[in-house]
Amino acid sequence: MNELWDILDINGDKTGRVIERGQPMYDGEYHLSVHVWIHNRKGEWLISKRSPEKKTSPNMWEVCGGAAFAGEDSLTTALRETKEELGLALDPDKGRLFTTVVHQNQHPPGGSCMADVWIFSHDCPIEDIILQPGETCEARWENAGAIRAMITSGDFVNATIFGELVAISPNSTTDIYRQA
Repeated sequence: MNELWDILDINGDKTGRVIERGQPMYDGEYHLSVHVWIHNRKGEWLISKRSPEKKTSPNMWEVCGGAAFAGEDSLTTALRETKEELGLALDPDKGRLFTTVVHQNQHPPGGSCMADVWIFSHDCPIEDIILQPGETCEARWENAGAIRAMITSGDFVNATIFGELVAISPNSTTDIYRQA
């Protein structure tokens, strides 16, 4: 099945244009994607390794995420992507939208991406993770120091806001919810 995307304007509003993934996007056009940071009570973050079959950033560490399908909102996308990539059903009441990051000119000849960054509180043993073949090949809980080292070494993608996440929540996402 072909993946369809809603095209958004600079304000994040749907323009009425829908494209198939991979079709040209133009200046001033955006599509919605999500990055899902999952935090446990131990102060660890759930990360996954991209499959070696991925076209972009194979074998790199990341957080769960992906593009919104046409008609989907951000939260629905975050929950779907987490279920697909890691086999986890997150509780929507234990998450919140942290920020939106705009990635300019990711889709030639000029289209861009609005990435909603979500934070969820979730505790589970790593054995509960169900990896999606072709998407993920490994997952683990890591502390902030280990993730910072991965970012510094170039082994982690899509982590531009990690320092901000850790600054507001050094030990628990409970602190995040109090600030919301």
